[in-house]
Amino acid sequence: MASPNEIMTKHKEAILYIICGGLTTLVTWGTYAVFVNLGMEINAANILSWICGVLFAFVVNKWIVFSSRSVKAGVIVKELGSFFGARIFTGIIAIVLFPILYGLGLNQSLFGTDGFLAKIVTSVLEIALNWIFSKYYIFKHASEKTAVSDDTSADDEN
Repeated sequence: MASPNEIMTKHKEAILYIICGGLTTLVTWGTYAVFVNLGMEINAANILSWICGVLFAFVVNKWIVFSSRSVKAGVIVKELGSFFGARIFTGIIAIVLFPILYGLGLNQSLFGTDGFLAKIVTSVLEIALNWIFSKYYIFKHASEKTAVSDDTSADDEN
């Protein structure tokens, strides 16, 4: 059986993504609950909670999960643009899917919040799509650089 250190070393990025994704989900769900319980209409609350989640997700994905430490303006602009573009795409899916699921009967209250089951289902789809975009497109260069630096002792950015 592999030790916890071996598991963390081998699957560090995936484990960090799951942890940060869970935190991002909590930020999104938590802000949704706050907005709804403050009397905001559920679709407006859904959109605003999505924006809160995206802002949080960019920071943790860039710095913690994919170790993209570049502070070069061009890199940041490219990552930020790609990240928000992908999140807008998955956000549109969530924004469209949420009221459909709600209308189809996933309108049950969970944790005292109306429509939370529809929110959970849309979040699961978003998490899967966001992993694919982040891993294979947005932060691909950071992942490749990490893999190379793990395998060699070459200087960074030769």
